[in-house]
Amino acid sequence: MKGRILFLATGTGLDIQFFPPGQDIVGIDISPAMLAQASDKAASYDGTITLEEMDVHDLRFEDASFDQVFTSCTFCSVPDPIHGLESLRRVLKPGGELRMFEHTGSRLPPFKGMLDLMTPLSRKVGPDLNRNTPRNVERAGFVVHQVCNVYLDVVKTIFATAPSS
Repeated sequence: MKGRILFLATGTGLDIQFFPPGQDIVGIDISPAMLAQASDKAASYDGTITLEEMDVHDLRFEDASFDQVFTSCTFCSVPDPIHGLESLRRVLKPGGELRMFEHTGSRLPPFKGMLDLMTPLSRKVGPDLNRNTPRNVERAGFVVHQVCNVYLDVVKTIFATAPSS
């Protein structure tokens, strides 16, 4: 982490313990109840964390106001993932980094078949288990530099940047 950082979907703040000290972070979440649970963790962080209730589809930040954006298991639940990613690209500085830890669909049997069967039901209650998040990142206008499989081809890290002009 470096520069001014946006952390999307802070939730209860479970990830805060893993942030390096001394950073300037804005954590957003759509749920005020989640942010209330995260507030003690944010207050004890050795750096600055500002928590704000906000939807990724409607970010109230100026264009090019962040150096980095981080997500953790978020884009399975964003209703319009392309629009949400475009919003993140807008608030990133040119060349700014998008760093994601996400679960996605699979191309591997039997996981592909299982996710294909489960996704129609899961969509009704929340996450879309079959999203192709790396492709969505590209479709939103980012330059994808690296996609690494963490667990099979279902859990991935994605590193992308906002175009430099």
